Amino acid sequence: MVLLDYIINLSIFSLLVSTPLVISSFIHHKPIKNFRYWVGVYGGIVSVVLIKLSFQQQGYSYDIRYAPVILAFVYFGPLPGIITGIFALVARLLESGQWTTVIVGWTAIILILTIFHFVTKRLSHVKRSVIFFTAYVAIYIIIVPIIFHVFRDKPIFHLQYLLFVMLGVIFGVLLIESHEKLIRLNRGLSNMYKLVEANELKYRLIAENTSDLILLMDKEHAISYLSPSHEHVLGFPCSELEKHRCFRLLHPDDKPMFLDSIKRMFEYNESQSMEIRLMHKDGHWIEFESKCMPVKGEGDTVENIVIISRDISERKKSEEILLQSEKLSIVGELAAGVAHEIRNPLTTIKGFVQLYKAENSSVVYNDLLLSELERIESITSELLSLGKPQAVQLDQVNVGELLINTVELLSPQANMNNIQFDLKLDEGPFLIKGEKNQLKQVFLNVLKNAIEAMPVGGDIHIGVRKNEANECMISVQDHGLGIPEELLPRLGEPFYSLKEKGTGLGVMICHKILKQHNGSITYTSKLNKGTKVEIKLPLTS
Repeated sequence: MVLLDYIINLSIFSLLVSTPLVISSFIHHKPIKNFRYWVGVYGGIVSVVLIKLSFQQQGYSYDIRYAPVILAFVYFGPLPGIITGIFALVARLLESGQWTTVIVGWTAIILILTIFHFVTKRLSHVKRSVIFFTAYVAIYIIIVPIIFHVFRDKPIFHLQYLLFVMLGVIFGVLLIESHEKLIRLNRGLSNMYKLVEANELKYRLIAENTSDLILLMDKEHAISYLSPSHEHVLGFPCSELEKHRCFRLLHPDDKPMFLDSIKRMFEYNESQSMEIRLMHKDGHWIEFESKCMPVKGEGDTVENIVIISRDISERKKSEEILLQSEKLSIVGELAAGVAHEIRNPLTTIKGFVQLYKAENSSVVYNDLLLSELERIESITSELLSLGKPQAVQLDQVNVGELLINTVELLSPQANMNNIQFDLKLDEGPFLIKGEKNQLKQVFLNVLKNAIEAMPVGGDIHIGVRKNEANECMISVQDHGLGIPEELLPRLGEPFYSLKEKGTGLGVMICHKILKQHNGSITYTSKLNKGTKVEIKLPLTS
């Protein structure tokens, strides 16, 4: 029966401790004034209930009333512990006799626990619970069986009692620690949720108010997110765009390149940049620069691709203006050479016209006059085609023929600087898809820079061949002043030039034109030995 009474006592104690903890987990209330003291009162009520459920043994009442007293001291301090202890003492005195033993034991326990509270202040609650219970055991053994000779011949009885008090303390500590840990976790999750919510709000504000187009696409090319800027920039409602594949609005010429890039990103997890054209609701095309970034999912595989696109229509217009300005600059510099070249045929014409007057007529002379006049017309036509703005149209271009024409155009200026062109073409033809005038602009800039790099004259070697990657390789080697190696990476930056009166736009435009033609340009140079420029352009099948 004694064992059953202890178990009932322990069960009721666990229920009374856990009930307010569970209720507080579901009810969010404001902090209660003097909360610690009310905890002491509640602990006292628990002690009274435990005493009411105690069993009597020769005038002594046995229960685990000191478990809530120890817990009140450990978690809430001396005052709540004393309040709980007073409730327990009064209830015990009213319940049964042997007041002297009870009062002396209570006084000693309260005094020692109060002292231990200040000594163990910096320790954790669990460690303090162990120390406080150990102190309680020591006081109980000294006072009850030793001083007052209560059941000295029944050590098992005392051991059983202390064991159940210990279980009461352990259950109480476990319940309170679990509740506090739950509160900490809940508070941490709540703070994390607020942080995530705040970050989501920031990102949403950025995504919904940026002028860039932000798109999330999966492996099936289905759109899972579209920023509201799509509707503003393209004119289509986002709800309508989400129903279609992401390449529905792509320009037909850009689709193969776009699909191939997307495929490579899913396969090789590599970010890419590209220029694409998207159709506006009104039917016109808008040029965008897109940055595509793969996003990994489960299994370390790419599940989605984020595409951020920026309207570069205005930038393209500015580049066109710069391109035309550079053309006009080149035309002006070529004017002196052209004028010198025109004087030679004019002298011939003048001399033969004089002979014609002297000898009356000659068919041979007339043919020669016509030939020279055609040469003048050819030179002036080249200048006109260079200065006149041309519509960008990709056609099949023979690189060999284009280089021959460019060399002929620059020959007068080269001759004035005592420079000779050495052009070597491998077996061709070298056919590419491109815009003839833009490519001519690239060759003119490169050859013109080579001429200016050789103030004392010399040879410029030009070679055209096909490499293993089915690309047309154009190399231009001069023997001029050269460029310091540390400055080579800066070539192509806007307004960066090594020439005293250079604008830096020529090389920049060359880079841009070659990028539009899916080509590239590289430089190798040594000071006082010259510079080699290599241009790669993909050949047509």
